[in-house]
Amino acid sequence: MTDALRLVDITAEHLDDVIRVRSRSFGPLGVSNREEWIKDAQEFIDGNRYVGVADGDEVVAAGRIWDFRQWWGGRQVPMAGIASVVVSPEYRGRGVGSMLMRGVLARSVEQGFPLTALYPATTVIYRHLGYEFGGGRYRFSFPAADLRSLGGKDVSIRRAGPADAGRFLELVAESHAAGRVNGPLVWAESKVAEWLEDEDNFGYLADDGFVVYNWHDSDLRIDEIVAGSEATARALWATVGSGSSIATNVQAYIAPNDPVHLLVNHEADKHAQLQRWMLRVLDAPAAIAARGFALGASVEVDLELEDMEVSGNTGRWHLSVADGSGSLTLSPGAGDTLRLGSRGLAALYAGTPLAALRRSGLASGGSTTADGPIDTAFGGATSYMLDFF
Repeated sequence: MTDALRLVDITAEHLDDVIRVRSRSFGPLGVSNREEWIKDAQEFIDGNRYVGVADGDEVVAAGRIWDFRQWWGGRQVPMAGIASVVVSPEYRGRGVGSMLMRGVLARSVEQGFPLTALYPATTVIYRHLGYEFGGGRYRFSFPAADLRSLGGKDVSIRRAGPADAGRFLELVAESHAAGRVNGPLVWAESKVAEWLEDEDNFGYLADDGFVVYNWHDSDLRIDEIVAGSEATARALWATVGSGSSIATNVQAYIAPNDPVHLLVNHEADKHAQLQRWMLRVLDAPAAIAARGFALGASVEVDLELEDMEVSGNTGRWHLSVADGSGSLTLSPGAGDTLRLGSRGLAALYAGTPLAALRRSGLASGGSTTADGPIDTAFGGATSYMLDFF
């Protein structure tokens, strides 16, 4: 490592270097996959969302920023999804990863994202930079024969294709807004069309719901299922379960409180898979203004925020929540306040109860009598994602 380390914008000329680092981080990239990887990388280059660290003329670390929206309290909030973070082995443990991530955070702030999230390979570096656990990606397994018997034969369903991408997004929006859902990502319609165009995916559409599933080894696997009624839920799950003569089990990426848990005769496999993801607030006022809150919650409280990486979050603020909306404005007040660092703010935003934050040292001060209303405002449905990025 030399003194010539610097942050750079990844360009097409850097991609050979990035592929070499990627191979040392995730394993070799097959020849057949290289062209697709380069095509995907160009999207991030074009959007100025690919940041690297160079030592002299060689790129030794890189990370991508996805342009996402994420559901919080039934509303869509812009979110920078951090992915494909790679550091060459000889540069690990020397501060290069932190340098890269600070560049990624700065770029995300520049591009106006109030939130950022990622799936951590290790929590240490990300917690040091202000991330905290925000939720999980849950995969449950059900006996296919159980699902086949759920019924729903009176519901009309048809095969879906790329032309249905817009309708899929409408159904997701209707479901997530009504359920005041926390965590799932919103993909661009073009990406949804690509997903539905893939011949390995099987999509079915009803008037108020859809399912997309595929084969995974000897099981069937649901990538997403949305149903606006019990009858449609039964019909879509039974459609997937109709493969029970071949597939013993159906794996499903769903919310931990999905209605199917209440419909099936036998509980899901006890060995459910959980991948945890981390959240960070980049622009506290914008993140609060964009988020939905519990309709019955009313909060008026001062916060003292300290953010070592994003100075714009640091300061004394007044949090106001009413009628499902919130605001965060600078406060001239004095006296004791609820004090949060960036990790505590991220965890609170994701619905972690203040009692847990206080006991872990991520929150302090203020009157505990306000904790209940604050918990009510930020709480609700368990935060989850369906997608890994």
